[in-house]
Amino acid sequence: MSNKPTLKDIISANHRIKPYVTRTPLHRYLSLDRILNAHIYVKHENHQRLGAFKMRGGINLVSQLNEQERASGVVAASSGNHGQSIAYAAGIFNTEATIVVPEQANPGKVESMENLGANVIFHGKVFDESHTYAESIAMDTNRRFIHSADEPHLISGVGTTTLEIIEDLPNVEVIIVPIGGGSGACGAGIAAKSINPDIKIIGVQSEHAKAAYLSWKHNKIMESPMETIAEGLATSTGYELTKSILRDILDDFILVTDQELDQAIVLNLEKTHNLTEHAGASPLAAALKIKDQLHGKKVALIMSGGNLSIPQLKIALKQNT
Repeated sequence: MSNKPTLKDIISANHRIKPYVTRTPLHRYLSLDRILNAHIYVKHENHQRLGAFKMRGGINLVSQLNEQERASGVVAASSGNHGQSIAYAAGIFNTEATIVVPEQANPGKVESMENLGANVIFHGKVFDESHTYAESIAMDTNRRFIHSADEPHLISGVGTTTLEIIEDLPNVEVIIVPIGGGSGACGAGIAAKSINPDIKIIGVQSEHAKAAYLSWKHNKIMESPMETIAEGLATSTGYELTKSILRDILDDFILVTDQELDQAIVLNLEKTHNLTEHAGASPLAAALKIKDQLHGKKVALIMSGGNLSIPQLKIALKQNT
């Protein structure tokens, strides 16, 4: 597809978003080294102002809207972090944002969107119902709909995370990244493979919402029941642009259980002293699952976000302490 982002696009995005984002740390944790028998580094995107990596993509996209699009406003559907990203970027570039969220959306993420000035609409039991409704709003009101994954500017923006990883750890051998819609993994893969094709990119998704995995595996858009607790990994269908990129850049794709995600949340809290949402904990869950493959390697885990609700944290702690 001609609209696949390139390393040049990611480098341009890096300059574009730099005034508005945090250059997050890449920390090595010796306690994780011992558990995994590898050199483990964590990229702390949970330290972004909004607690997640997605703001990189939102800023890159909204900054490039034309005057008419900004005047009309934007519409998005989100289970949380994408919505925060678009709301934040809309505030920076003086446009209005309407975000459609599932009825059971993370309350903290919803509050953040509202605090950032977005008009939040609750619709649908699951994300895909919210997505369909948001598209209809955008069409009826002639506003720009911002897809949560199939947007080249989003992919370029979030790809800047991996540029920072490689700047800080040029000899990184493996990068493990969460996959929901796939924009984060696509950005990571494009950046890493363009700089050093030998870097392994491993995606991870919940086995209770594995549409992206199935689409990648079978090289066609597939659907799957969405029953995971991890809203950042929760999509019930693959997407064409991200699927086509993932086919080119992923070296492996790991499925983990929701129980394994809860375990990784608690382990992150204990060993790194960071609170992670389920998507943000998924790279550690995947690393534990493929421990033998990582032996002795320099591994970067992208901790994509830390926006875990208190009830979710209580469940994870109850089950794993």
